[in-house]
Amino acid sequence: MISARKTSRLAEQLRQAEWTPSPKTDADAQCEFWYQPDGWSKKYRFVAVRYEKSREKVKAEESEQYQLFETSQYKYRAFVTSMAEPIHFVVWFYNQRGGAENLIKEANNDAGLAAHPSGRFDVNRNHFQLAMLAYNLNCWLMLFNREPQDDATQLRHTTLATARLRFLFIAAKIWRHAGRTGVSYSDHYEEQGLFQRLMDRLRRIVPGGSGYAPVLQPALR
Repeated sequence: MISARKTSRLAEQLRQAEWTPSPKTDADAQCEFWYQPDGWSKKYRFVAVRYEKSREKVKAEESEQYQLFETSQYKYRAFVTSMAEPIHFVVWFYNQRGGAENLIKEANNDAGLAAHPSGRFDVNRNHFQLAMLAYNLNCWLMLFNREPQDDATQLRHTTLATARLRFLFIAAKIWRHAGRTGVSYSDHYEEQGLFQRLMDRLRRIVPGGSGYAPVLQPALR
């Protein structure tokens, strides 16, 4: 599926479409229709959702030129697709693309994925695998540091840049005394409690049977 090009002909199709409420998406209404754009060999399925503008926004735009894909009352999102699933599923499926692009951007900027070190494919392939390993380890670390009662499927993603600032790039001093070595953190380190809990959990990881015993309940799977 792809996002439909914003043309005046498509906008006319949207105005003439039969719209119904859209309780399973974040939009106000939804529709679908078969349409053959100029230059296309046949008709394809189009699905669309629309959002009603607030009165304040409509009033603010009265003196401005409207975009082709907007009317004075609504904003539209339209997609052309070969999928046969319901409209709400098609919209959800496309929305995942935006989430994936954010993850790719983070991997490029924070995990070094875009810094290809060589002109050889096999070397770059190894670099890619290492970058993905670093990214996934960060995701696992954030899950491992969650509150025991939290639902892991509902947690918000913590980026690599944020994790570094909270748990890696921190002011500390290594000390040695009476045969002991320790680390002292700055009094201004606000995450010291969370960091200490994370380290305690990591230290409790031990083999158990055919795998590793859980450190917190419910265990990560």
